[in-house]
Amino acid sequence: MRQDESIVGWAAWLQTAPGRYLLDWERERLDQELSDAFGFHALQLGLAELDGLRANRMPHRWLAVEAPPAPDGAPGRPQPAASASDGPPRRCAIDLRCAFDALPFPNASIDLVVLPHALELARDAHLALREVERVLVPEGRVVIVGFNPASLWGLRQNAGRLGRGLGFARGRGPFLPQAGEWIGYWRLRDWLRLLGFEIEAGRFGCWRPPIASAAWLERWRWLDRVGAHWWPVFGALYFVVAVKRVRGMRLVGVLKAERRTPVAAPAAVARRDAVPAHALTTEAPAEHEWA
Repeated sequence: MRQDESIVGWAAWLQTAPGRYLLDWERERLDQELSDAFGFHALQLGLAELDGLRANRMPHRWLAVEAPPAPDGAPGRPQPAASASDGPPRRCAIDLRCAFDALPFPNASIDLVVLPHALELARDAHLALREVERVLVPEGRVVIVGFNPASLWGLRQNAGRLGRGLGFARGRGPFLPQAGEWIGYWRLRDWLRLLGFEIEAGRFGCWRPPIASAAWLERWRWLDRVGAHWWPVFGALYFVVAVKRVRGMRLVGVLKAERRTPVAAPAAVARRDAVPAHALTTEAPAEHEWA
């Protein structure tokens, strides 16, 4: 399946009941996390159906989507946003089409980068994360939302993929569109640490089973409340916030001793109430003779 076809299938799946369920959780979480994020430039990569920066107050905000690769296999060049006639209507206006592993931004120029499922849809997730580290300013933040393979949704996806590969369970293929590879939560944390990021927050969400019926999803609503306390790591989604740390420079070598300026000796000053010179002698004064 080509990448552009998988993205179209992904956009259609997000209009279903489970797709809307996930988008609602992601919107709520991003609004809470990004409302107090300050800076000047914010960038969202992927998932044009989700306005992840709507609660952020930075003056410059962009939405970029993955551009199809060039015919020779090289990353596609940055392109302006497509008009409404180029495809189905989207919820958010696209500002840029580019390759996630070759972002058209200079080094240390972005204060905030949001990746809602961008690593799962990118051609090379590791290179895309390196590009995010490159364009982020020191102390800049990256927010990543992804699917958790260690969840009921992950098990359902793998079972459907295995059944279709073996020719079993006709009509019951993968629950989600086959676009990219799911990245585990702990694996992603290791990638971030290797790139110099410090994990600031990490949480899970969406514990309802992977079913397509909106009525049954609503009946399992109580699992979101119970799952957050009893089995938090088995949520269908994970949410990670990391900060780019840059170590300061340290001087190496022997420090030279500081030269101290000599202090002048105090000058002697004569006083009127000084003791007479004869009072300092040890000889007794001569007795006066009376005539």
